[in-house]
Amino acid sequence: MPSQKQLKWSQLKVGLTVVAGSLILAILILLMTSTGGILTPKIRLISYFDNAGGLQPGAVVRLQGVDIGSVAKVEVVSDSAHQLTPVEVIMKVSTKFHSNLRKDSVATLATAGVLGATFVDIDSSVAKAREAQDGDVLPTKETPQIEDVVRASQSSLQNFDALEKRVDRILSFVESGQGSIGKLVYDPTLYNQLNATVAEFQTLVADVANGKGSIGKALVSDELYRNANDTISKLNQIIDDLNAAKGTAGKFLKDPTLYNNLNETAANVKKLSDDINAGRGGIGVIARDPDFAAKLKNTMNNISALTDRLQSGQGTAGKLLQDETFYNNLNQLVVDTRELIKAVRENPKKYLTIHLKIF
Repeated sequence: MPSQKQLKWSQLKVGLTVVAGSLILAILILLMTSTGGILTPKIRLISYFDNAGGLQPGAVVRLQGVDIGSVAKVEVVSDSAHQLTPVEVIMKVSTKFHSNLRKDSVATLATAGVLGATFVDIDSSVAKAREAQDGDVLPTKETPQIEDVVRASQSSLQNFDALEKRVDRILSFVESGQGSIGKLVYDPTLYNQLNATVAEFQTLVADVANGKGSIGKALVSDELYRNANDTISKLNQIIDDLNAAKGTAGKFLKDPTLYNNLNETAANVKKLSDDINAGRGGIGVIARDPDFAAKLKNTMNNISALTDRLQSGQGTAGKLLQDETFYNNLNQLVVDTRELIKAVRENPKKYLTIHLKIF
């Protein structure tokens, strides 16, 4: 039978074994859950949000998707400087990632999946400031929460529901055979007309295949081919005649006499233009002589003045043009002459009898 001393020693060994196992288990748990190691120092970072979004103390803090720490405290502060972002989030992160964590790194709230826990995600992809130090405040960027998305989609769902009801009414209207689309779908008139049109088209194709009508003759008869062949032969003959300088058109194309005459005529026209510009010859004198230009201008002025006098009725010619008395007298003279000729024709003896008196 073991002594009392041996029993106490056995109990002490069991107790020491339990304590050692507990310590080892605690160390293993800390090693597995710690993001930076037990002995790795940590720094405290602060961010301010307008809404915590269900963030709890102990939530994970991630840098570019890698766990670097945890949330130490979440509370609402009454500081007037953060009136729009009253939620203060204090984070403890490992200095193991100090070189990648900057003061201008942006902190956002994200969720692990649609219904997962909320955590802090830090983005340093565009950060260029100094390395973050203990007590620094990281800027934040608000991300829409699932509630915001649902709230924003309510109007879209309502519009979609109204659109669906509208489409349903239109489909019911069409199914009842009303309107243009309903008649096209359910009225057999369109089918009958289309069927008749197809039948007429088939008849037309058959007539064309049998050589009936102008199109049928053009496709079946070889007369059109012969005429076209004759026309092409005549065109080839004309082209050959042109190339051989036959006929008027051939001479125009091949005979250099026309070109020489045109070239000589152009040279003569150029020489005439040069003589006129130089003041040579009658036309040149007319074109370049200032005295002739002055006389011509004076003559035109005189003609203009004469025209003005005629229009104003001055002089004999002006009165003949403007005075109605001359027109009336001339008209009356014509009338009297016509009456005299008429009277002579009616009684020629009265006017053509010659009386001789001898004294």
